[in-house]
Amino acid sequence: MDREEARAKAARVTRREFLQAGAALGAAAAGMLSAQSANAALPPVPGEPNMRVGARELVVQPVLTYALPQRRPKRSWRSWGGVQTRQALAEECARITRELDELSASANFGLRFLPLQKVASAEQAKAAAASEAQVLLIYASGGGTNLLNTLAAPKKPMVFFIRHYSGPYYLWHEIVHARFLRSHSDRVAQPAADVDDVVVDDLAGVRWRLQALYGLRNVLGRRIVCIGGPGGWSCPKAPELARERFNLDMVTVPIPELNSMIEAARKDKLLLYQCKRDARRYLSSPGVTLKTTFDAVAEAFLLARLFYKLMADHDAQAITVRGCMGSYAGIMPCLTLTLINDSGYMAYCESDFVVIPSGILLHFICGKPTYFCNPTFPHDGKMMFAHCTAPRRMNGKTLEPVQVVTHYESDHGAATHVEFKKGQLLTIIKPDFEATRWLAITGKIVGTPFLPTCRAQVEVELSADCEEVARNLRGFHCMLAYGDYTKHVRYAAKKVGIEVQVL
Repeated sequence: MDREEARAKAARVTRREFLQAGAALGAAAAGMLSAQSANAALPPVPGEPNMRVGARELVVQPVLTYALPQRRPKRSWRSWGGVQTRQALAEECARITRELDELSASANFGLRFLPLQKVASAEQAKAAAASEAQVLLIYASGGGTNLLNTLAAPKKPMVFFIRHYSGPYYLWHEIVHARFLRSHSDRVAQPAADVDDVVVDDLAGVRWRLQALYGLRNVLGRRIVCIGGPGGWSCPKAPELARERFNLDMVTVPIPELNSMIEAARKDKLLLYQCKRDARRYLSSPGVTLKTTFDAVAEAFLLARLFYKLMADHDAQAITVRGCMGSYAGIMPCLTLTLINDSGYMAYCESDFVVIPSGILLHFICGKPTYFCNPTFPHDGKMMFAHCTAPRRMNGKTLEPVQVVTHYESDHGAATHVEFKKGQLLTIIKPDFEATRWLAITGKIVGTPFLPTCRAQVEVELSADCEEVARNLRGFHCMLAYGDYTKHVRYAAKKVGIEVQVL
């Protein structure tokens, strides 16, 4: 698929189709580098950059379902629940508004709540479901099953908050499973929600689910520049599977075109001066040790400028490279990818769309760089991961110490041996070739060896049983990120038909 076909396909996606996939496609993000700013200096970033460049906010519609019963003599006239008078309703609306303010303040991602809508009729439910929001947050106090079914009809993602002890008791604490999720049967029959979408009393549980859906919103329809075209490690169908699951817009830039750009850039004396200046600044910053040539580092900065320009030209915030083992006009892109990831953009090696969707999803969920790497066989409770393109700003804030070395297989160019923080908890995502079942595990960093492998090596003590991990390995490449985001990834991926096994 060429560039124009890819863009035309993305343009044909309707809002309804997008919502049925589990999140909404937004307008192109602001804050993109222009071609002119892509040619600006690229020194080490002072302070903390925006680690979610180009992100779209998640818009949430809060809904309170309720019923105000009327007393009837000598017969049952009310259901369970503590919101059954106008005074109780007003108090609950005020309580919900305070909670939404707290959620907004505590979220470290782009989150916007629309005004609370009170729903006691099917007409009101239909209006709430038709709002501009990508997600419905249902405070299921009371009301009939018809209200929830009407809210679920557009197939927008739904998160249910139900009170047991956190406020007035909610009717749907009793019946959400049997009446709504299972529809009076023995199996979950509701296509818009399941048991993972129900939260009882725990506002933190609401927040992490919204964070997961924010990540999903920002991977769906994401455009990525593919140097040499999209591919898949031993899996030619990977690009098409990535399009089916995540509607990724993959823009191909042929390698000869990039090589021509490099050769032209090498004739620009001012540009070369700027790249050498940037390289000196980088190498003189704290924690950096040079073990390759200065020229290799300067050329990595040159290639970074060209990659930023390509992303700007195509209105993208992500880039991947294919055929890089033979270099691009003599430049190995390893350090370049590190620089881009450390600036809040996304850059991945090998154009492997078996794993790239998981990296983009994890990046937007956690607001930190994701490390594309090779796994090894787990043993003695540990597993080693390695590649030549590790980010340094793995916590999203500070740069890890690094030795700038050659790319391993070619012993050429500039790559990173990052000294990852020992004791740091990691999320490890390992997608399968079929895009149906990912493996998610956690572990703690116990070492950064320097074996004859890809340069950025990280030894991880696994939280899961080592033999169980070995029995469940699928695919090949992995994505790593600082922190534990396994439940976020599991929740988000399920919305697009991918089961995530958390060990």
